[in-house]
Amino acid sequence: MKSIFYSRFFILLPWVLIVIIVMDIDTKRLSVRSTAGSYLARLGDAQRRERPAHAAPAGANRTALLPLIYAVTPTYSRAVQKAELTRLANTFRQVPRFHWVVVEDASARTELVAHFLARCGVPYTHLHALTPRRFKRSGMPRATEQRNAALGWLRTHRATREPGVVFFADDDNTYSLELFEEVTRDRAKGEGSGERRERVQMRSTKGVSVWPVGLVGGRRYERPIVENGKVVGWYTGWRADRPFAIDMAGFAVNLQVILANPRALFKRRGAKPGMQESDFLKQITKVEDLEPKAKNCTQVLVWHTRTEKVNLGNEPKRHQDSLMIEV
Repeated sequence: MKSIFYSRFFILLPWVLIVIIVMDIDTKRLSVRSTAGSYLARLGDAQRRERPAHAAPAGANRTALLPLIYAVTPTYSRAVQKAELTRLANTFRQVPRFHWVVVEDASARTELVAHFLARCGVPYTHLHALTPRRFKRSGMPRATEQRNAALGWLRTHRATREPGVVFFADDDNTYSLELFEEVTRDRAKGEGSGERRERVQMRSTKGVSVWPVGLVGGRRYERPIVENGKVVGWYTGWRADRPFAIDMAGFAVNLQVILANPRALFKRRGAKPGMQESDFLKQITKVEDLEPKAKNCTQVLVWHTRTEKVNLGNEPKRHQDSLMIEV
């Protein structure tokens, strides 16, 4: 009897061991699957949390809604022309929502300026308008035809509801980025009531805005005099009796004001040097409506630097360099 029992036991024992081994393997597989599933789930959650980091910055949409700034730059051929334009481009390239309208005093667009603008990294429009020879005499206003050509382009190519700001950036000026930045100030309304954010620089111009200009009029700076947020006079070194005793670099105009006044132009007939700003501004605004910028016109953010006249006395007339290098 015992022999029969032992014989059957040893016959079944291998099969019992096989069943135990198989069950153990299945248990381990379930454990691995559970662990892997948990890891993948955590990884998926982590990836979902990280996706916003790859999305567009929160401020990108706000930047796209900013009014476009148009800089109008008259320019003419001379030894320092490219150097002047390079200085402006290095500033303008850093300003979001910016369009550069460059107008050459020439019968056609030159290769030098065309090549420069194509590589400058600033969105631009390249125009030309020749100043008649009779208006190039000493003592006559300059860049009249070029500024008017830019105004004509804006009125032809921009819609009446398009937000924008226009300013006149002569190529011998130097600008601080603060003039273009969307600077904001936080003003507490009261304890626990939160804060109000206020735009204070050029882009917020609703009509015509003004600010000081450095190194102009024979003084370190000229500026509008402001009292209680209104312009009441002018600190200037030349003809303070002008209706708008301000430099061309010292104001900006809302695009809608330009479009709403199609006859507003820079005068050629009867215009005198230093009066172009007044002749233009009195067509579109009044002194009491001017909007002071740059901390109520107490901060200089643009300078009329004027590059020093170049001395080319040693430039050879013969035996010049075999290469023609653009300067």
